[in-house]
Amino acid sequence: MQKNINIKNRKAKFQYELLDDYNAGIVLKGSEIKSIRNGKASISECFCEFNEKGELFAVNMDIQEYSFANNFNHKPKSIRKLLLNKKELSKLAEKVKTKGLTIIPLNLYINKKGIAKIRIALAKGKKIYDKRASIKEKESKRKIDIIKKNFNN
Repeated sequence: MQKNINIKNRKAKFQYELLDDYNAGIVLKGSEIKSIRNGKASISECFCEFNEKGELFAVNMDIQEYSFANNFNHKPKSIRKLLLNKKELSKLAEKVKTKGLTIIPLNLYINKKGIAKIRIALAKGKKIYDKRASIKEKESKRKIDIIKKNFNN
């Protein structure tokens, strides 16, 4: 079992412009938290949405089955409820109704108390030219770092 669990959504910063971020709790079953503690989860295809009652859910989060749970195991891609304050939920629901905004998970982690948390962000999808610009920035930064490293040696 790993000590520091921090499962990231690496595509999020590339595909979306991040506006606000929040830390939310997750409603999990026993075998799900054991799988997360073993690092057997993925949030790369996950997104969040509201239901009719105004509750926030994580859809398409992949938590692999725990090998020792046998017949008490969970479904790997089930919908999981996220826990936030009422004020935060109403603020997010209001902003999501705006055209082009969505809620995506950034990373899944276990805090110091041993509780699984998910960091979500209100995001706006990037256009193709924005993605090209971010690639260009990465490449130029990488080249500058290489030049600095060679200059110091």
